[in-house]
Amino acid sequence: MALLKLIAHSGRQYWHYIVAVLVLQLISAIAALWLPSLNAQVIDRGIATGDTGFIWRTGGIMLSVSLAQVVSAIGAVYFSARAAMGMGRDLRRRVYRKATSLSTMEATRFGAATLITRGTNDVQQIQLLVLMGLMFLVTAPMMAIGGIAMALNTDAGLSWLVWVAVVVLAAVVTVFVAFLLPLFREMQERVDQINGVLREQIIGIRVVRAFVREHFEANRYRLANKQITDVSVRVGAVFVLMLPMIMMVLHLSTGAVVWFGGQRADAGTVEVGSLTAFMQYLLQILSAVIMCVFIVMATPRAIVCAERLTELLDAGSAIAYPQDQLHAPPAHGRLEFRNVTFGFPGAELPVIKDVSFVAEPGRTTALIGSTGAGKSTIVNLAVRLLEPQQGAITIDGIPISELTRPQLAATISLVPQRSYLFSGTIGWNLRFGRADATDAELWEALRVAQGEDFVREKQNGLESRVSQGGTNISGGQLPSLTEGATTIIVAQRVSTITDADQILVVDSGLIVARGRHDQLLETSAVYREIVESQIDTEEAA
Repeated sequence: MALLKLIAHSGRQYWHYIVAVLVLQLISAIAALWLPSLNAQVIDRGIATGDTGFIWRTGGIMLSVSLAQVVSAIGAVYFSARAAMGMGRDLRRRVYRKATSLSTMEATRFGAATLITRGTNDVQQIQLLVLMGLMFLVTAPMMAIGGIAMALNTDAGLSWLVWVAVVVLAAVVTVFVAFLLPLFREMQERVDQINGVLREQIIGIRVVRAFVREHFEANRYRLANKQITDVSVRVGAVFVLMLPMIMMVLHLSTGAVVWFGGQRADAGTVEVGSLTAFMQYLLQILSAVIMCVFIVMATPRAIVCAERLTELLDAGSAIAYPQDQLHAPPAHGRLEFRNVTFGFPGAELPVIKDVSFVAEPGRTTALIGSTGAGKSTIVNLAVRLLEPQQGAITIDGIPISELTRPQLAATISLVPQRSYLFSGTIGWNLRFGRADATDAELWEALRVAQGEDFVREKQNGLESRVSQGGTNISGGQLPSLTEGATTIIVAQRVSTITDADQILVVDSGLIVARGRHDQLLETSAVYREIVESQIDTEEAA
């Protein structure tokens, strides 16, 4: 059902291509079914009687029919490809838009590796099935049904061979497909796994080299590669057995026609031309079954891929923004957390619990604590990358859940600990936040960020190329003009927050202390331990 739903949704706008394919396939199938009959007439009425004129006339008709079949087949393939490629393009677009619209929670649940696989390999498998299905949609059933009818009309005495061959071939295909379905599901999971390992290693290549972990990471990749190879070999083993079995049924059927048909021809109950036509019809019937086999072989993998894509496309967003503005944009920026609790689905304990604080405009609030204490979660909740399970988060008294997405983006800016630049130019990256910014405004932003000098030193200035992730550019300075703004800092070093107006000490998801640096040194044992682990207490005071 998931596969049919995806194909129906994506194929509606390509109905004209699909109609053209059906018409051309109909012409091709009729031509294919007509040719054996004409060939039988040439043998029985032309060659047997020596009627050269009849042979030339019928041969000319056969040539015309063959040309019509070739042209129709080429046209059907062309329009099938146009429809399948268009549907694949539209499906990739839907997957991309859905993936980029997921909240942090849903994106984490799926994982980057599987999102990449679903938007590429999974879509490609469905695209391949659509292409094959359109190419054989009419031809296969028409050649099968029409071939059976024509074969029975040609020699009803050999009809039992048709039924035996079709039943045996269908049984062989059914057995092998039952083996393929779970293997294809496992194969897609292994593709996810190897993509995840490779993505981690490429992103973390500097860390891998710094800690001399190349051998360990090579073994990780070798294991993932071996797992997908083993599954692929098992799939290949099924195909290695299936294709010879199909060909064996095909050749045994042909041999049976020659054996039993030859006896009937020797007895005078069937003419040689009719026997030849019957053999051609039987081959057409089995060829049609083989066409169906190709579709059947691609269907299990496409079904698995469709289920994975449907799971992504039907995933509901945990964060819904109002479509219309319910409030005027916040003017001051007073951020307040009131009894906020958050935990990831399936986790035994919440990440943060009953967190309350106020960050005032023009003041700096710092969050400090051990790794995993919940500092980043608080920041992600403030910019609504995550949704609290309990409590409320407001800006100037307005719940952030009642702000539209543009309002929230215009109110809060996030500077991540790990900066990221996209491949392109420096100017293009700077305009990522505001597409209509002028060059003068870009230079002003660079001056504020203390990056103007090194950009001017580059030969192309703002048009200088940036590699993916910004790996060809130094991290530079990140101070900004924040006068009058509400500033929240997630700190790793105590020395960077000694002048903060308010320091929140986070431990195991709870705010265990709050105050200025000198106050916390006297009142908070947790804060004092953090300070002592980094610098001498007396020096800090």
